[in-house]
Amino acid sequence: MRYLEKHLPLKTDVRRLLAEAKSVISLAMNYYTLDPSEALTQDPGRGQISRYAWGDDYHELIRERLLELVTFIKQTAETELRTRVCVDTAPIIEREYAQKAGIGWIGKNTNLIHWRSGSWYFLAEVLIDVAFEYDLPDLRGSCGTCTRCIEACPTDAIVEPNLLDSRRCISYLTIELKGSIPKALRPKVGNLIFGCDICQEVCPWNSKAVPTTEQGFQPRDGNLAPELLSLVGMTQQEFSQRFKGSPIKRAKRRGFLRNVLVAIGNWGARRAVPALEGALADHEPLVRGHAAWALGKIGGKTAKRVLQTRLTVETDQGVITEIQDALQ
Repeated sequence: MRYLEKHLPLKTDVRRLLAEAKSVISLAMNYYTLDPSEALTQDPGRGQISRYAWGDDYHELIRERLLELVTFIKQTAETELRTRVCVDTAPIIEREYAQKAGIGWIGKNTNLIHWRSGSWYFLAEVLIDVAFEYDLPDLRGSCGTCTRCIEACPTDAIVEPNLLDSRRCISYLTIELKGSIPKALRPKVGNLIFGCDICQEVCPWNSKAVPTTEQGFQPRDGNLAPELLSLVGMTQQEFSQRFKGSPIKRAKRRGFLRNVLVAIGNWGARRAVPALEGALADHEPLVRGHAAWALGKIGGKTAKRVLQTRLTVETDQGVITEIQDALQ
């Protein structure tokens, strides 16, 4: 995520984003919907998708609401105003502004936490060329001595309170990372195929979460713990159609299938071998390489035969190495 470093100078002053800006309106929108049953969450043959990606793409939904808000402000002001809306796309330190606005505090897991309803929130901002009167409210609540999020992180990504190593974070590994998931971290990903909510799920403040009334955030059909084997053979057309208007499209087909294959390897069911054999012939080397790893994890004579057969025709050196490692 080199863009974080590249955009760092822009984050020091919002006037680099809107030269006329005098105020930042910070907003939060609840996306908590429901808690799936244990039958779904504890089944290793099903993939787990981060809660924020169960429904429609929040970027578009929230942007429409922000534009409505801006229209209302302009009509109320009865004057021309310069504004810019930001929905997790502009380089702005949104958690810090939200904390200053009194929405919540930044917890040890680096998420913004509201004392009454937890951290299941999207953040957004409106930059505006009006100097509003404001106060600095006392923040209510804190993490105190609690370290549940740090202890629960499978990859030890929270290296200390309020410090996250994104290179180890499962959300980074399954969404932002474009290449291979490091082999040492693959077993720790479990059956998480897009994002991770563990540090939020264990947070005591989220026990008070209230479900959202926004229908667009409700789980789409097939996004709530889908069966892993139902996802392996997706074509590009099927992927594009299934995840149109969904945050999941950000991982692209090759990245999403990479995640699914890691989850299948961690599942370890031998009935997955035929599906993995098909993935081992995929046109994407990234998919083939992780299919080889999954076959190696499952093991057995059939898996070994499939790997040996593919090794005789494979031309990509990275995939060849994955196959050789899997055979060992």
